[in-house]
Amino acid sequence: MSGLLDVRHVSKTFRVDGSPIQVLRDISLSVRPGEFVSIVGPSGCGKSTLLRLLSGLERNFVGEITQDGQPIAGTDLDRGFVFQEPRLFPWATVWQNVAVGLQNSPMSAGEKQRSIADHIGLVGLEGFERAYPHQLSGGMAQRAAIARGLVNRPRILLLDEPFGALDALTRAKMQIQLQQIWAHEKITMILVTHDVDEAVFLGDRVVVLAPRPGRIAEIIDVPVPRPRSRADDALAHIRNRIVLALEQQAGASEISPLHSAASALVH
Repeated sequence: MSGLLDVRHVSKTFRVDGSPIQVLRDISLSVRPGEFVSIVGPSGCGKSTLLRLLSGLERNFVGEITQDGQPIAGTDLDRGFVFQEPRLFPWATVWQNVAVGLQNSPMSAGEKQRSIADHIGLVGLEGFERAYPHQLSGGMAQRAAIARGLVNRPRILLLDEPFGALDALTRAKMQIQLQQIWAHEKITMILVTHDVDEAVFLGDRVVVLAPRPGRIAEIIDVPVPRPRSRADDALAHIRNRIVLALEQQAGASEISPLHSAASALVH
């Protein structure tokens, strides 16, 4: 199985008004093929920047990032990306929006048609192929975005707070569906989220980033078999451990362990 990501001593600096600001410092992480890794951390710790580096959307960093032993030098069909907002084209149907993910694919026309249909079915949008984004709920639009990210059958799917704009009930349903999709597709997934419950419920491991600059404070295993129950005491124990780690990094004024985990923590 392919889909191994290796991050070695990665640092990233931006220039703001001519002054350097280091966003990430000495990040080292290996993500195994088929693993689901969640990334959490206080606001401004560089979670999204790290994800963009992994995708190839961000360049000019210090260190090394490889996929299956090869340096990541830019975006690639092997890595899909799902943003917080669905970013669907309003003038295009669900089918057409998903097809955008195959724009540079070497698949034949027939293979593309089958893959589009398969992935629309995978995310539960059968019957909405000809619907436009304004005719979809927020959850349905995000499902279309996930289908677009998967349609090219990437080895790795990167998700940047994909459920952040959804209501709690829809979010919970989407988490279950994403877990089912991951089990079905058997690919590597890396999720950035501000929701600790979400990170623990979905992840094999949770990477806790400390600010500023962003660096790995702790990596916590989630050795709970799937399918998982949100009421599992083991998940609650891991969640509390992560909240404590975040408190220690960000300060108790930013995070409270009594705060609802569904809306807790930071970007």
